[in-house]
Amino acid sequence: MKMEKYIADEHRYENGMQYERCGRSGVLLPKVSLGMWHNFGSVDPYDRSREIIRYAFDHGITHLDLANNYGPVYGSAEETLGRIMDDDLRPYRDELFISTKAGYDMWPGPYGDWGSRKYLMASLDQSLKRMRLDYVDLFYSHRYDPNTPLEETLQALVDIVRAGKALYIGISNWPLEALRFGIDYLKQHDTPLLIYQGKLNMLDQAPIEEGILDCCYKAGVGFIAFSPLAQGMLTDRYLNGIPQDSRMSKGKFLREEMLTPELLQQLRQWNEEAQKKGESLAEMALAWILKQQGVTSVLVGASSTEQLARNLRCIEAQAPDQ
Repeated sequence: MKMEKYIADEHRYENGMQYERCGRSGVLLPKVSLGMWHNFGSVDPYDRSREIIRYAFDHGITHLDLANNYGPVYGSAEETLGRIMDDDLRPYRDELFISTKAGYDMWPGPYGDWGSRKYLMASLDQSLKRMRLDYVDLFYSHRYDPNTPLEETLQALVDIVRAGKALYIGISNWPLEALRFGIDYLKQHDTPLLIYQGKLNMLDQAPIEEGILDCCYKAGVGFIAFSPLAQGMLTDRYLNGIPQDSRMSKGKFLREEMLTPELLQQLRQWNEEAQKKGESLAEMALAWILKQQGVTSVLVGASSTEQLARNLRCIEAQAPDQ
């Protein structure tokens, strides 16, 4: 079925979205951003991907988060966005804040992984072609590389901004000391770090425990949380056992042994608390992240517009008593 020509909702900035300043910068990000790690690859129906992104933008989600190897297959989430840019979003490019990353494996051989200047620059050039863009708003080093000098990785990021291929720089999954070094280096080279992307949810609070969130807050660096629902564990999905079609039953990123009796008891307790407030466990879990000092935005995935609509309710939800 051919979808109708897209005209964005004229009330898209009055549909309930709230925006948060990203650290000490001029950038405002929506409290809920759309992550394209799953559901937007070549294995997924294009019209469904397109419908989700239309719905997101119509509800004030201006930030779309990708990486070079999101799919599956690698690169295909960026290709999907490229098609959607041409089909729907090209007139609205200046209203969008698009990010991509490089750091994990992308192509065979010694230059398709980690943090070398060669990999980061080549990868971004490929990403721009796939997304049919002249530049990205934000480019990330996707992970810390212990074998490449930090100066090489960071200078590549600086030069990418100077070349006009990205407007801002981000870092993801770097340990605290490397992050501190990166903040200082980038500041000295007039390309201040905009944002850190880290895994944060009610079950995994490592960025808080390790001091990363506090470091970002004090340095004026934004923070965006990925995996906010612990890949579905912080939803009602697993409260009564493991559904056959779930990620846990497939066992790639979630494994059945992770759902211990103690964890199940905790999830049920949180779910009860959420229901008393008239909310879902997922809404409460997302609200908990947004209430943490220093958090700018939370990245949600979506396999349907209905799921995205449910997750957007977290903006008005209350954080749990913990």
